[in-house]
Amino acid sequence: MKAVIMAGGKGTRLRPLTSNQPKPMISIANKPCMEHIINLLEHHGLEDIVVTAEFLSEEIQNYFGDGSAWGVKLSYSVEEEPLGTAGSVKFTQDRLNERFVIVSGDALTDVDLSAVVAFHEERGADATLVLKEVHDPSEFGIVVLEDDGRVSRFFEKPDPDEVFSYTANTGIYVLEPGILDGIPAGEEYDFAKDLFPKLLEAERPIYGYVTDGYWEDIGNIEQYLDAQKAALDGGIRGLRIPGEKVREGVYVGRGTRIDEARIEAPVVFGKDVEVAPGACVGPHSVIAANVRIGAGASVARSTVDERTTIGEEAELDGTLIMKDCIVGPRARLLEGSALGDGAEIEEGATVTSGVGVYPDETVEEGERVTEDVGEDEE
Repeated sequence: MKAVIMAGGKGTRLRPLTSNQPKPMISIANKPCMEHIINLLEHHGLEDIVVTAEFLSEEIQNYFGDGSAWGVKLSYSVEEEPLGTAGSVKFTQDRLNERFVIVSGDALTDVDLSAVVAFHEERGADATLVLKEVHDPSEFGIVVLEDDGRVSRFFEKPDPDEVFSYTANTGIYVLEPGILDGIPAGEEYDFAKDLFPKLLEAERPIYGYVTDGYWEDIGNIEQYLDAQKAALDGGIRGLRIPGEKVREGVYVGRGTRIDEARIEAPVVFGKDVEVAPGACVGPHSVIAANVRIGAGASVARSTVDERTTIGEEAELDGTLIMKDCIVGPRARLLEGSALGDGAEIEEGATVTSGVGVYPDETVEEGERVTEDVGEDEE
């Protein structure tokens, strides 16, 4: 059986973090989210994988190659223009001549895919949707099931007064290959909005499998922080954290030097990190390779990507920082703030809650910014 990873997302609500990288490459515990998905597929014996990509697809292909390093076989389908979820899979129909699983490369999950496939077979389904109970279904498609799990109703991204179910569509599907015949070729077409309601109207056997596993759509900064926390807390079954586990909840990569600093679990350090005396790192922080953290700095609930420098007595609290950034001495980055690649926060400056600093932008010494700095070129 084959699998399809949907990896075309631009992640516009995650910018500036996704200004220079596709959303599936966003890091969870120092690995791209899509790498965790590939590990999940391999664990369930799904080793022949088609990746549908569009935005900055070369970033994905350069990192994963043919997939052999992960024990899988990857092939790629790159769209020249967006075709929607169903349209992009239709584009690969010549490779999908048997039952297959679809999963998003930018949503973190530990769903038991083997159990989903078994449910699909038992029901004789044409399509099985993996569903998850959520508190706020307004960002998702919602589904109503009959007692045997058969889908009786769909509604895509309801307004608050339109909510009739809290069972959300995760975008994880098991499909029979004939399903693709009902998708028009070469045009934008969506599974949830277009194909599934059409199949339901035709009384085709569509079922829903409600998972009790972890699933988080990493659509915005808050969800990204939540996913990092779940990964570090051990709330995601089978998730592999790189580095040596030096004590409970603390993972350290090769060549990392921590000099009389306070480390509060859970925390992950990549390779060749330097932490100066008096610094405090954690809890729920992820520090990537070749990061420098200055004396007396405080890093809590934050993600810091490769080759970034954190100055002396700087304060990071619930912030997300991309590659090659400079955070000056005594600078402050508050909850939900985000720095794109190459951003610089000069000495004593403050980036307030929810503010983004776009790639290669600078916040000057002592400045306090309350609105986004810079914007994408496109």
